[in-house]
Amino acid sequence: MMIKKPNLSFWQIFNMNVGFLGIQYSFGLQQTAVNPIFSFLGANHGDLPLLNLAGPVTGLIIQPIIGAISDKTWSPRWGRRKPFFLIGALIGSLCLFAFPFSPSLWFAVGLLWILDVGNNMAMEPYRAFVGDKLPNNQLSFGYQMQSLFVGAGIVLANASIFLFQDWFGGVDVENNSTTGIPKWLYYSFFIGAILSVATILWSVLKTPEIPPSDKELEDIKKEKALPLLDRIKRPFLEIIVAIKDMPKFMWKLSGVYLFQWYALFIYWQFIAPMFEENIGFNKSEALSQAAKMNTTYNVSTIIFALVLVPLTLKFGGKKVYVLSLFLTGVAMLSLPYIHDPLFVLLPMILFGIGWAAMMGIPYTMVSKIVPQERRGVYMGILNMMIVIPMGIQTVTFGPVMKFFLKNSAVNAILFGGFFFLISGVLALRLKQPKANTEIQNNSIKANS
Repeated sequence: MMIKKPNLSFWQIFNMNVGFLGIQYSFGLQQTAVNPIFSFLGANHGDLPLLNLAGPVTGLIIQPIIGAISDKTWSPRWGRRKPFFLIGALIGSLCLFAFPFSPSLWFAVGLLWILDVGNNMAMEPYRAFVGDKLPNNQLSFGYQMQSLFVGAGIVLANASIFLFQDWFGGVDVENNSTTGIPKWLYYSFFIGAILSVATILWSVLKTPEIPPSDKELEDIKKEKALPLLDRIKRPFLEIIVAIKDMPKFMWKLSGVYLFQWYALFIYWQFIAPMFEENIGFNKSEALSQAAKMNTTYNVSTIIFALVLVPLTLKFGGKKVYVLSLFLTGVAMLSLPYIHDPLFVLLPMILFGIGWAAMMGIPYTMVSKIVPQERRGVYMGILNMMIVIPMGIQTVTFGPVMKFFLKNSAVNAILFGGFFFLISGVLALRLKQPKANTEIQNNSIKANS
C-alpha cells in the first residue's frame, strides 16, 4: 500500500536540498578547475577527454549500484538514503583537500577517480531522497529547488576561483614551483572540502526520512537473510530487471541525453582552452574567465530555477525542456564569435536557463512514473544515461578533435552547440505517461 505523503513547507524543502550545495561545489570545481590543473601539470588539449574518463566510469558503476542497495536499506537511526550520501561526502571532502597538492598529472587523475566515487555515492541516493519525501504535486518544486542549489554550489566554486586569483594571484601566476598549480587555487578546494560535509550534515539533521511500509520492511528483512554471495549479486540483478522494465519514456530520454551530455562535457573541457585560442589568454587568465562564465550561467540558474516551476505547470515539462535545450545550443554556438570578455558573458544567461531545466525537469518527469520501492535504482539508471554519453565523449572526441576539428577548441565549442540543437529536436518526441501502472505491475512481478 502506498504511503500518503504530506505536503512540505518551503523551508522543509529548502533544508532537504541544502546538501546539494556542497556536492555541486565539488562538481563546479571539476567543471572549471580540474582540466586547467591537468594542463598546469602538463596535459595537452587532446588528452583532456580521456583524462576525464573517471566521471563516466564511476557514475556508470557506482550510482545505479548504490541506488539499488539504498532501495533495500533501512536503519531506524540513519534512514535509507542518508548513510550513502554521508559516506560519499566524507570521501569527496578528503579528495578535495588533497587535490591541489597533486605532485604529478597521474596523481591528480587518480584523485579525480576517488573524488568521483564519493560524489556519485552521494548523488543518486540524494535524488531518490527528494522523491521519497515529496508527493507528486510537489516533485517539480523539489527538483527545481535542487537546481537552485546546483547553481548556487557551482557559483560559489567558480566565484572563489576568480576572486582568489584577483586577491592572491599577483603577477607570478605560476607561483607553485613544485607542481605548477597556482597557490591561489588551493583555497577554492579547501572551501569545497568543508562544504562537502557541512551541507550534507545540515540536510541529514534537518530532514527525517519516511519509514518504509510494512511490505518494504518485509522485503528488506528477506534481503538481509540472503547468503552473502546472493546479497552481492542482488543489486546487479535489480539493475538488469529495472532496465528490462524501463518505461518507453526513459528510452526516448536516453536519446536526448546522448547529445545533451556529450555537448555539456565538451563545454566543460574546452571553454578555458577556447579563451586561450580565441582571445589569447594565458592558462590562468583563461581559467579565471571560464570561472566567470560558469558563475554567470549558474547565477542565471539560481534566478530561473524556481521560475520554471509555474511555467512547467502551465505549459508542461516537455515544452519547457525542449525550449531550454535550443536556448543552450544557441548560447554555445554564439560564444566563439564574441571576442569581448565582458559581452561573452551574455549567452551564459541562456545557458543558465537551460541548465536549470536540465537539472530539474527530467528528474521530475521520471520520478512520477517509477515505483516508489525502486526509485533509487531508476535514479541510478537515469544517471547511467548521463555518464554513458560522457564515456563515449571521452573515448571518441580526441580523434574527432584531431581529424575533423583541426585540434581547435573553438571548433569543439561549435560542435557542442550543434549537438544541443539535435538534443532539442529529439526531445520533441518525449511523451510522458499519465500513470506508472504498467511499470508498477512489472515491479510486482519481478519481486514475486
